[in-house]
Amino acid sequence: MAIIESKADENADRLRRQRAAALFHCLADPMRLMILQHLRTGEHKVRELTEHLGLAQSTVSAHLACLRDGNLVKVRAVGRSSFYSLCDQQALENILMMAEPLLADKNLEHHWQDQHAAELTRQG
Repeated sequence: MAIIESKADENADRLRRQRAAALFHCLADPMRLMILQHLRTGEHKVRELTEHLGLAQSTVSAHLACLRDGNLVKVRAVGRSSFYSLCDQQALENILMMAEPLLADKNLEHHWQDQHAAELTRQG
């Protein structure tokens, strides 16, 4: 017996794939992972992140916007200040923990760094 999917099911599946792609896009940048690492310790202002990471304010802001789009980071406004924090620290911890077996292969690290060495030098 064939399974017949409705247009609604097809659209829901497409939306889930798009959200998954957006999430993994957020996690695909080493600088965004560093920002997430800092936010695991608690709320930070953009200025604090720029000082910790040695990045330009515009760079940190762009990364935070991406992380917000991926539903990884939220912002809380207090007066003229904005405080950034993780949306769901436990969910992020689970994702990173589940990725550990895939990260254990040293050959993956070597090939990735060869391909992205110039980019990492420019950013960091």
